[in-house]
Amino acid sequence: MDNLAVLSLLSILPLLTVGVLLVGFRWPAKWAMPVGYVVVVLIALFVWQMDLVNIAAATVQGLLIAGTLLYIVFGALLLLATLTASGAIRTIRSTFTDISPDRRIQVIIIAWLFGSFIEGASGFGTPAAVAAPLLLALGFPAMAAVMCGLIIQSTPVSFGAVGTPMLVGVTGGLTGAPEVETYISGLGIGIEQFVEAIALRVAVIHAICGTLIPLFMVCMLTGFFGPNRNFGDGLKVWKFALFAAFAMTIPYVTVAALLGPEFPSLLGGLIGLAIVVSAARRGFLLPSETWDFGPRSSWEADWMGNVDPARDMDNSAPQMSVLRAWAPYLLVAGILVLTRIPFLPLQEFLSGIVIPWENIFGTNISDTSVAPFYLPGFMFILVCVATYFIHRMSFQQIAESWRVAGGQILGAGVALLFALPLVRVFINSGADFNNSGLESMPLTLANGAAALAGDTWPFFAPWIGALGAFIAGSNTVSNLTFALFQFATAQNIGAIPAVVVAVQAVGGAAGNMITVHNVVAASATVGLLGKEGALLRKTIIPTVYYCLLAGSVAFIWINGIGFNIGTVGLLVVIAALVAIGLTIRRSSPPGTAQQSSG
Repeated sequence: MDNLAVLSLLSILPLLTVGVLLVGFRWPAKWAMPVGYVVVVLIALFVWQMDLVNIAAATVQGLLIAGTLLYIVFGALLLLATLTASGAIRTIRSTFTDISPDRRIQVIIIAWLFGSFIEGASGFGTPAAVAAPLLLALGFPAMAAVMCGLIIQSTPVSFGAVGTPMLVGVTGGLTGAPEVETYISGLGIGIEQFVEAIALRVAVIHAICGTLIPLFMVCMLTGFFGPNRNFGDGLKVWKFALFAAFAMTIPYVTVAALLGPEFPSLLGGLIGLAIVVSAARRGFLLPSETWDFGPRSSWEADWMGNVDPARDMDNSAPQMSVLRAWAPYLLVAGILVLTRIPFLPLQEFLSGIVIPWENIFGTNISDTSVAPFYLPGFMFILVCVATYFIHRMSFQQIAESWRVAGGQILGAGVALLFALPLVRVFINSGADFNNSGLESMPLTLANGAAALAGDTWPFFAPWIGALGAFIAGSNTVSNLTFALFQFATAQNIGAIPAVVVAVQAVGGAAGNMITVHNVVAASATVGLLGKEGALLRKTIIPTVYYCLLAGSVAFIWINGIGFNIGTVGLLVVIAALVAIGLTIRRSSPPGTAQQSSG
């Protein structure tokens, strides 16, 4: 079969199946992902003509990756259970109440700023695994905590894990390609300088799109989970939200320009956190009314998981000092930074201790190796052990934390143990692994989209990045898969390759908001499983905004402002935001914020 349109439709069928089951029929991921896996296997067998041994090898590869993800999730669950059992959660909650009891302010500080810092240090979906449990511990509904943790998996992601999506994803995707080498030699630069130029464009586009993410987040928080379901309550903190956005994005772009792709998210989040917390303590730009959720008795059943730190914590334990309570999170942040900075010896040492899995079942599928001491899961567990001594925990408290975390991790297993094999069969379906000579399903789908878009491709390029992240759950993998395709497509239509590859990376970051295994993993950390479709229906909103605006900016960057699709797209985004804002303001009764919840 060589009909590109038909092949493109068949390529997207497994993803559509999962999407329809999750979002349309509201199936839990533990049922939808097995169906999606069966669909992708059937297409791989009968259309792409993959051998059963290659499908089995790709499946095993997916199971190994799923195991590493469950390892990270378990570490996050254990950390929350440990802090709950020791009673530290009470002090942590009071710390944020002292800064501001307003939930809108708390979520901006924790999710947007602390989350950006953790993303810059670690990646691997760690921010949602850290921010969501912390928000839950402060009294947020489980679904609200996960939603906010996922929404910020956008702007900082392209420079997560000390720049891995750029340094590994984009560099690995472009290195060795003759057309890239010819192009950059004509510019008189090497691949490192070219990736740095792309990274600066990535930072600029992210800053344009990401500046509204904190405001998006608080509006969705108040609109979906407020006592009055009022999006206008979120708009009331627009000054503080924009201040917090700029406090992160200005250092973020500056660092990208001066230091390269390693530190924009890490330093942007850290600098922003210091600025915003100091300002909030002084009441700078804080609203006059305090907003909170309604009484817990009024919460919908879908909002709550089976983890409740307020219920489970040991209230008999004496109140501990702020420093002791926060010590585990400080240790997590410190260890992640120390083990991720390239010029320190820890990164090379820990990442060099690997369990290799080469030539699975004798195939060429062998790019999986597990570095158990480099993964964030190990850092979480190490910090938990340290916490036993710092918080002077009893044997009973320690045993209870392991019992709770062990029971919670089982719920995430089924969905992830089918989601990752689905992804690896999808990605490993290329000519090296099939008998049909067809390109892999992701590249076939991308080629079909590019053929349809023609010269307008830069406008649509971020959607391919988002699709790659949605499939693989990784901006790095999305960039590895599609960077060369985006470069070649840009050359074919006479666009600026650096801008098109940059907007691919931006779209790949935005796709992290909706990738299924990120949703499942983050949900598991707060005991909220089976509600993945409801979360996706919410996080798809900022994802569409992000990709639409990024594509418009990229098209204008290449072609200028005029009567073109980029300018029209930009005007549509602006008009939609203004119309939504005006509608919300007109429909918002005064005095909808309230003082406290039960």
